[in-house]
This record gives sequence, structure tokens and C-alpha cells, in this order.
Amino acid sequence: MQSEHRTDEIEPGVLLRVIHFPLVTMAIALAVLLGFSGLAGGLLEVWMRALHLPDQRLVSGIVVSIVMVLAYKLIVRHLGRNPRDDLSGPGAIKQLAAGLAIGLVLFSAIVAVAALFGIYRIVGLGSAAFLVLALVNDGLFPAVSEELLFRGVIFRWVEEFGGSWLALIVSAALFGASHLWNPNATWFAVIGIAVEAGLMLGAAYMLTRKLWLSMGIHASWNVSQGEIYDIPVSGNAAHGLVKAHLQGPPVLTGAGFGLEASLIAIVAATAFGCWLLWLAAIKGEVVRPSWTSINPPSSSSEPSEVA
Repeated sequence: MQSEHRTDEIEPGVLLRVIHFPLVTMAIALAVLLGFSGLAGGLLEVWMRALHLPDQRLVSGIVVSIVMVLAYKLIVRHLGRNPRDDLSGPGAIKQLAAGLAIGLVLFSAIVAVAALFGIYRIVGLGSAAFLVLALVNDGLFPAVSEELLFRGVIFRWVEEFGGSWLALIVSAALFGASHLWNPNATWFAVIGIAVEAGLMLGAAYMLTRKLWLSMGIHASWNVSQGEIYDIPVSGNAAHGLVKAHLQGPPVLTGAGFGLEASLIAIVAATAFGCWLLWLAAIKGEVVRPSWTSINPPSSSSEPSEVA
């Protein structure tokens, strides 16, 4: 007489389906990126303290950015039921260059409007002493870390689950909320960042299905306002090539948060983001929610060019 064999083990197929569920995959990807970046930052801080080295924000920004890219390339891009690499080429240099140019031109236009209305005024010459630090801490690090997290992970897998519109709303809202603890942050500033930058950067990702364009815009936007125009970057003090002063009502100056929290920037960046979104829509890059229908094969499997 044979005894009945019972097991409480989960079948491999069931476990795989759970892991491949988009929101579970997203959680795993976030844990990988945040875990490795936190570990790298912590070990670097311990090492610097042990050697009695001064605060090395420049080194930390470079090291953590590299670690996050490596974690993405080695692990994150292989996750999910539809693995893909949003940090691949060809077209990477062209898209990154386009993003850098867009960020500079767009924020320069915002500054020009502010100057026209007497909101922004240059009062003297600045210094280039902080240029390298700004390129890393205001440009490289936030562009790499935030675009990987908010567009490369959150947008990507929320979209796979609930479609492009939900992904745009969720990633933009979380991106705005992440600035709530910045110096001089207000709810108006947080909502402004969510609307203008969340929409613009999400649309850039939708249009190209790569992270290069959004990274370029993000880096150039930050460096332009801080290191060139001497405007606080998301509430953080800046050291520009010129010395400048913002004056006027908080809704137009952004208060201490900077011009990106002003109505001028919100209108300009949101309008540009809507244009990118329109380009993405006519290109067929709007994904439907997974529960409504089966989406056709995405053109994102082939590197996209900026339209």
C-alpha cells in the first residue's frame, strides 16, 4: 500500500508568475537599485571616515551613479516577463545630446521670461569653482538615480500593469513627492515638480523607450538653473557663473525652492511635456492597461530616435 505524498511547496510555475507580475517585478527592481546604491554609499562613507577624509560628495555621487548603472545592467534589465535594456544603443549619444540641449534651451527660455517681467535679475559675476561638483551632484547623480528609479523602474512596470496613463500619473506623483523633504519645499513646489517635470520626463521616456533623452533633460535642467543662472536647484543653494536675485510674488519666483516651482516654469515645461506626449501618442507608444486588451508588440524593441 502506497502512502500519499503531500507537499506544501509552491510549484515553480506559480512562483514564476508571481515574480513576473509587473508590480512585484517593480518592487524587486527598486530593492535591487536602492539596496546596491545604499550599500555603496554606506561603505564609501565608512571608508572615508576610517581614513579621516573630508566630505567627498563628488566621489560619492560618481561612485553611487556607477553602482546603480551596473546594478541595472547586470540585474534589473533581465527582470520581468518582457526583459529589455533601456540603457542601450544605438541612438544613445544622439538622444542624450538632444536631452542636454533641450534642458538648457528650455530653462534659458524660462529665465528669459522671468527676466522680462523683472522676476530674475543678474547682480554680478559668479564663479566656476563649483562647476565640477555641480555637474556631478546636480547633473549626473540625480539624472542617473532618479531616471532609473522613476522612469526605468516605476514607469516601466506600472505601465506594463495599468497602461501609459496610469504610469504617467503614478511616476509623476511619486517624483514630485520625493522633493517634499527638500529645503524650502512647499506643496505648490511639489505639485509643480510632479506636473511639469513628471510629465515632461515621462513623456520623453514614452517617446524614445530609452532613458537617454530624459536623463539629458534632467541633468541639463538642473545644471542650467544652478551653475549657470545661480537659481536654487529644488531648494538647494546654487553657485552660478553669474550672481542673480529673484524678486516678486512666490508664485512667480518659486520662493526659496527656485524658478522650477514658479508658474512660469510650470506652464513652459508642461506645455513642452504635452508636445512630447503628443509625439509619443502619434508614434503609437501609448500602452493600454493589461486587463483591457492584449497590447500589440511594442516598437520599443527597436531603439527609437527623437522625432
